[in-house]
Amino acid sequence: MKFAPIIDPAQRKPAPKPVRVDLRIVFSLGTGLWAIALIVSIVLNMMGFKMTKICIVCICGVATGLILLVWEHFDRWDYRRLGQ
Repeated sequence: MKFAPIIDPAQRKPAPKPVRVDLRIVFSLGTGLWAIALIVSIVLNMMGFKMTKICIVCICGVATGLILLVWEHFDRWDYRRLGQ
């Protein structure tokens, strides 16, 4: 019966264990893309285009990426420390 796990929780399958993902790659790639966008917007701003708001958004993206890299460093450090 398809509704048996809903009615009787004892018939549910056990939940899979969470996968540990290396977020440094994801955060580094995102920060790099924001940095490239920042360089392009600075160059376009120097050429006379109005790119001030876009530069601010790119700076915020780079800053957020760096903060997330620091967070991932300490999260991974805690994970390794607690695993021993």
